[in-house]
Amino acid sequence: MKILKRILLGLVVVIVLVVALFLVCVGPWPVYTPSNFTEAEYYKTAVAAIRDNAAQSALEDAPRQLKAGWAVRIMTPNVGVPMGGYGARPDGKKSKGVRDELKARAIAFSDGVDTVVVLGADMLIIPPNIAAMTVEQVAAKTPLTSNDIYFSATHTHCGPGAFAPGLASKISGGAYDPAVPQFLSMTFADAIVEAYNAMKPAQMASGVIDAEAYIRNRTRQAPVDNNLNYMVVEQEGGRRCYVVRWSAHPTIFGTRMMEFSAEFPGEMMRYVEEQTGANAMYLGGGLGSMSPRAADAPTDSEKVAQYGRTLGQLLLENTAQLEFMNYTEVASVRVPVGVPAPQARPLSPKWRLSPVASRILGVPPEGWIQGARVGNTILIGMPFDTSGELTREWREQAAREGWDLWVTSFAGAYLGYLSPDKYYYEVDDKGHLDYETGLMSWLGPQSEAYFATLMKEIIDNFGEPFQTAQAQPAAAAAPGDAVPAAAPAL
Repeated sequence: MKILKRILLGLVVVIVLVVALFLVCVGPWPVYTPSNFTEAEYYKTAVAAIRDNAAQSALEDAPRQLKAGWAVRIMTPNVGVPMGGYGARPDGKKSKGVRDELKARAIAFSDGVDTVVVLGADMLIIPPNIAAMTVEQVAAKTPLTSNDIYFSATHTHCGPGAFAPGLASKISGGAYDPAVPQFLSMTFADAIVEAYNAMKPAQMASGVIDAEAYIRNRTRQAPVDNNLNYMVVEQEGGRRCYVVRWSAHPTIFGTRMMEFSAEFPGEMMRYVEEQTGANAMYLGGGLGSMSPRAADAPTDSEKVAQYGRTLGQLLLENTAQLEFMNYTEVASVRVPVGVPAPQARPLSPKWRLSPVASRILGVPPEGWIQGARVGNTILIGMPFDTSGELTREWREQAAREGWDLWVTSFAGAYLGYLSPDKYYYEVDDKGHLDYETGLMSWLGPQSEAYFATLMKEIIDNFGEPFQTAQAQPAAAAAPGDAVPAAAPAL
């Protein structure tokens, strides 16, 4: 009888320990009540970092001669490397072939004093380990620092996986392989260094296309980020580069696609390059909740090609007549920022995973935010799948202040989805959270407000937008800088 009691007592102790360990490592824990983030130390530190970082740019009242250069590198890994983008892919997500080449594209902008290089890569995200390795390699070959490199991804779900350690990365991109970030960072650095060294006097035109017919809100009946933003940069001598920002998710290919592909962003860039002889690059915008509204086609591959060509045609139709300027103001910011406590809620709006679970999953304890000013265009990079509803609202606010705002995602880190705060507690008629605001909103209910405040801090530290009439005309470029002639219509 005593032996039986000891066995039962031992079982109870084991069960209690297992339950306690489960609660500590997994949860559920009750959701926390948000406090005023502006009083938090991480907010004050982030604001100070932004101000110190922005002060490194020499903003002046008079714009200066634009210089620009660009470069492209193939970044397709070996067949067999896992693919990044869908957790449900079979066979360890190992790629079976190459539909079309993946590319890393970089464009450098300078006003003769400050320089920023924008990178657009055909992959799911830019994880922090690859960003850090890229910065280190670029710094060894140029004067550029982390502050001068702006990271962005097309967000294709058919790009390289195996890019970072941690369970979350393994779920989305397969088992970590250190050779993959080594290869990708070297490729990115090569493109950035070449773009920097290729800078020449240049002129630039920019604009926006209302492309609402080609995008939808996949989460709710609500607004979309309908702006297809573009820049056309032309070097002395006539060489051109088209830079495009668009917010639809490149998810026409599904989980059964096992070949590397740049998806519709790659098709769009290829079409533009074939039609113009120029270079082109694509930046993923506010992709949260945004899906492509693509026409039907017999196969997914044809659907991808058709959608990409349609966007390319739309771009070229709207850039047939351009007003170029060869003067600019360049500034940049890129800083790590602390974040609220993690609060992923996969099962219930009232319960969250434990902080230990977040560490096990590999959720980073901080993010990055970045900004780049080129003339009156401001790029803001967020460490999320940023909601297209937010990016639309933000650029409308910025336009009232004279700025052309491009918000992009995947700023050298990934912290899940950034959804509007107003939806944080929203549930369906069964009391369930949706995927984006439940499982994938990894931070707390004030995430939008916090990052919107940081974005505004960056913009406010980029000086004032200049009026065309106040800027120096093309004929008044600095001595020794050749002034490109007005570009002919395409």
